[in-house]
Amino acid sequence: MSLGDERESSGGYGGTGQTRTRLPESGGDVYGGARRGGRSSSRSLVTVVGVVVLLIAAIAFANRGGDDSGSSTGDENQPKSSTTAASGTRPVDGKAGGIPTGYAHDEQGAQSAAANYGVALGSADMFNAARRHDIVDTVYTPDVAASRLPELDSVYSRESFLKSIGLNKDGTAPTGQTFISRVIPVGTKVTSFTTSNATVELWYTSLFGLSGDGSTNPVSESWFTTTYQLKWVDNDWKVTNFQQKDGPVPVGRDQRASTADDMTKAVEEYGGFTYAR
Repeated sequence: MSLGDERESSGGYGGTGQTRTRLPESGGDVYGGARRGGRSSSRSLVTVVGVVVLLIAAIAFANRGGDDSGSSTGDENQPKSSTTAASGTRPVDGKAGGIPTGYAHDEQGAQSAAANYGVALGSADMFNAARRHDIVDTVYTPDVAASRLPELDSVYSRESFLKSIGLNKDGTAPTGQTFISRVIPVGTKVTSFTTSNATVELWYTSLFGLSGDGSTNPVSESWFTTTYQLKWVDNDWKVTNFQQKDGPVPVGRDQRASTADDMTKAVEEYGGFTYAR
């Protein structure tokens, strides 16, 4: 994947960190007054649908019983229990550069690596030179890291790029504002696996923007799926390449956007997770 592809990708997670943002069309406080589109009458419908879904889920859970025999009865198109069930295995043994490392040499380990690496590559730390070097050296294979790091340094130090997302030329947020760039994994899927290589799809939502008074790039939510090519190197999974695409994107709820202060406080107080299957 070329640098240009990384720079033009919608979210840039795993590449430049650049993301597509949509500014509100109406004036006023974009955090306290903005609402998602939709008619007010849709609220009651959403409520009814939500209740029905919960009832169906409760009935299905009650009828599941204790049979774990793997019977072939039922809808074969439904996800298997192993698709979403936690394994209970510890995801990693240690950390390098503040990033979880030491993954199991199996499909679960590859999925955990893809999720944690996606979080690191989509973080605000990628806009800090020292932290960016740590992340790239930890996430990528040594040969890929050596070739990609100069390209990433060039992009992240480009004043026009930083200005376009509202940051100062040194990659910091303007005074009185907080820069937010966070990836929240929703699920992973292994599409190919050998003892030396794995391909893992990571579906996630992301937060990106600036919170604070005067922000012209308010924090927005986006949905992406990134496919990571992983290689088993030095007793761990490392990234060799990736491809990103939009979605799947869920239907937005009719909820009032939080204030800038609430958004900043949430990001500062709620830490991330170590992800595992």
